[in-house]
Amino acid sequence: MNIHVGNVSPETSVSVLRGWFEAFGRVTDVSISTYRVNDQSRSVGCIEMPSHNQGQAAIAGLRGKERDGAFLTTREE
Repeated sequence: MNIHVGNVSPETSVSVLRGWFEAFGRVTDVSISTYRVNDQSRSVGCIEMPSHNQGQAAIAGLRGKERDGAFLTTREE
């Protein structure tokens, strides 16, 4: 299952983002989009979880939660 994560704080690292989702199950891939010009975060992440049930739990569990000073948005891609 692919999960879109919006409003990711620029201070959030890939490993931290992975940890938030691993609390709900196995994570196979994590990325945070960056601008090519200056390599700064676009505040958008993508998570891949093999289990649909765990992915749905992560979406529900993290939607609207404050992390690193920002309130996350989550949805299935």
